Amino acid sequence: MNTKQNGLHPRRTLTTSGHDRWSATVQKPLFLDFLLPPRAERAPIARSSPSRTSVSPFPSQQRQISTSSPCRAAIVAANPRKDDEGNDMIVDITPRASHRLKEIMASDSNPNLLLRVTVESGGCHGFQYLMSLTNATSVSTDGDTVFEAADGTGAKVVMDEPSLELLKGSKIDYTMELIGSQFKVVGNPAATSSCGCGTSFDIKS
Repeated sequence: MNTKQNGLHPRRTLTTSGHDRWSATVQKPLFLDFLLPPRAERAPIARSSPSRTSVSPFPSQQRQISTSSPCRAAIVAANPRKDDEGNDMIVDITPRASHRLKEIMASDSNPNLLLRVTVESGGCHGFQYLMSLTNATSVSTDGDTVFEAADGTGAKVVMDEPSLELLKGSKIDYTMELIGSQFKVVGNPAATSSCGCGTSFDIKS
């Protein structure tokens, strides 16, 4: 093998068995440092760092804060009322309650069904919720307020004025528990305590 042509220089070594062994060593390249000027006279090599464009994670537009009222789960369909301070008395309808009412209307083939929620004295905490299905023909145009779910199901809840005064700000929900499924009033701001089943409550004195 011609090792000189490949930049390799043969070197002969003697093994412990007495046989000759040829090995090739790689010739290192020569650095002609003596042709360069002294290190003190060399100009430093300027290394340009790649330009980085900072991208802000926030949009350049200013954030606009909406001052409009939050979207409600129900709207007043008939006879809106205000309290003594001039605030609208609103009761919301949860999606579970509205979809359950829609199912009842479909099963009874009666789109005019409403859920009537009434508050009466009694129960273990002084007041109790009473709920029943009623027809639109039995709704009083003067004494009742009708709320309709805002999700397009057509579900409606009706209350008389005394009951609405005690239930304003609350929600009508539909719960599925081991003891049974039922419509329920939740989040009543006027209630200070309630029973375990949620059908009776006490109000602030």
